[in-house]
Amino acid sequence: MTGLELFWTWVAAFLTLSIYSFLYKDNVFYKIAEHLVVGVSVGYIFTINWFQGLHPYLFHPLAKSGQEPINLLRLIPFFLGLLFLLRISRKYNWLSRFTIALVMGISCGVSIPYTIEARLIEQTKASMIDFTQQPSIWAGICSAIILVGTIATLVFFFFSKEHKGVLGGTARVGIVFIMVGFGASFGYTVMARVSLLIGRLNFLINDWAKGTYHFIFG
Repeated sequence: MTGLELFWTWVAAFLTLSIYSFLYKDNVFYKIAEHLVVGVSVGYIFTINWFQGLHPYLFHPLAKSGQEPINLLRLIPFFLGLLFLLRISRKYNWLSRFTIALVMGISCGVSIPYTIEARLIEQTKASMIDFTQQPSIWAGICSAIILVGTIATLVFFFFSKEHKGVLGGTARVGIVFIMVGFGASFGYTVMARVSLLIGRLNFLINDWAKGTYHFIFG
């Protein structure tokens, strides 16, 4: 490990320990790391937007306007972006609502069809598979469980009729599937966070502590 690599390893270790210091209490080291993360993130996003958005698709074509005809349609999103910046003005911030409304409308129009396709249609098709035609008994059992869980969960959210009798029993089965789903999601989240913790501890022990020791003592 070179001296420069060791320096950046110490910087990364300092920031890691600064973030974890919040487990003790809020302190100045945590605030430094927090503000640094926010600042670097904003700078990174701005750089990406400049080199992958504004420069190649707006300013560079406008700079070549003497060689090629200007596509005035490029100025429309630029103008809308300027309107969005008016959020900082108390007098003209209402103009930014046009940009916000347009972005929200386009986002909904693009995402809703894909969401319906992925989370409704495809899951409905997956739950309607003929479990008697599966390649193995276990696959057929899994398909049957998926079908029962889907129906029972939908029944639980059917509030037009009181949950009594068969409807109530099915709804209780739906509760079991819902709790299993929530538990699995929570377990997966915890597992992912623990994996990140293990990665940071591995960095602190192997890269930072051992790297520093080998650099000093050879």
